Amino acid sequence: MSRKSPQAGIPLDNVDEEWESPERRRLLADFHARHMAPLWTQRDDLMPMRPSPKAVPYVWTWAELYPLARRAGDLVAIGRGGERRAIALANPGLGGRPYATATLWAAIQYLGPREDAPEHRHTQNAFRFVLEGEGVWTVVDGDPVAMRRGDFLLTPGWRFHGHHNASDAPMVWLDGLDIPFAHHNDTGFFEFGPDEITRRETPRISRSERLWAHPGLRPVSALGRHPHSPVAAYRWEHTDRALSEQLALEDEGHPATVAPGHAAVRYINPATGGDVLPTIRAEFHRVRAGAGTVPRREVGSAVWQVFDGDGRVTLDGAERRVSRGDVLVVPSWTGFSVSADTELDLFRFSDTPIFERLSLHRVEVDA
Repeated sequence: MSRKSPQAGIPLDNVDEEWESPERRRLLADFHARHMAPLWTQRDDLMPMRPSPKAVPYVWTWAELYPLARRAGDLVAIGRGGERRAIALANPGLGGRPYATATLWAAIQYLGPREDAPEHRHTQNAFRFVLEGEGVWTVVDGDPVAMRRGDFLLTPGWRFHGHHNASDAPMVWLDGLDIPFAHHNDTGFFEFGPDEITRRETPRISRSERLWAHPGLRPVSALGRHPHSPVAAYRWEHTDRALSEQLALEDEGHPATVAPGHAAVRYINPATGGDVLPTIRAEFHRVRAGAGTVPRREVGSAVWQVFDGDGRVTLDGAERRVSRGDVLVVPSWTGFSVSADTELDLFRFSDTPIFERLSLHRVEVDA
């Protein structure tokens, strides 16, 4: 049982008669007055036996997300100042903070027909994963990049970027950033760019893809250091084919999948073979109808979006049905598994690179 010293406001664990002595109470009060805190009163909070995140497992349904985003499109203009019509997913366990987890920010962004989102840049790393629509280009440091359903697009930190919709239909996508991590560590910078989109061309393939997106080949003209991926867009047709071939190889009796009926790919930096961004890992998973993933828990948090199909997710023993567009959050050390009712496609991003570099990553898989 834990309670607080009335004088010091410091939690006292395993309080006994000795702790209630006037001398002990004065000692704690003196600590508090001098902005000190003894470890012996706080060990359980500071060094728990296992991770105890404030973020909680949660599922946002597309049936609720999309109508709200569309209403925002009707009622809220975008432009310099507000910058984006992005609606953050606020984890119920984080006290109203606009964070999906303690380290990850996720939002639904809606861009209406013929709309522009002005250019800016920030030190936070960002990506976009497109669930609905096409006809939008994001312009990253002057390179127009087409956005289409299933595409995964990068905006590394401190790159100017804006969006323009060249079509007569809206587009909606999932934004992912490391905003909470940057905010907590006081590392964020932000800067406005030009009020107008710098390039309005609409090429099918961006310059970065023309230079870098050739399997197994690296341009000799770009042999320098690349802490983030130089590829602006990872196209759905390549992701889809890679997953389909893994399952086809499994059918032919060859080892190719993570587990029976579970294909998965990781988006990588072609210059290093590592993660696409220094703080974010991104993957795509496909689970056959009737199959499931191996239950696991790991240090660090993740956000998943159902790209297509229907199934069930289990979060610390609680099962939820999910379908196309639903977004779910898996906090650190939360038990998680997926079962597919139909073929189930899922996009995933996580903060794993941070904890791997710090030698703090840990995984537990059920046998």
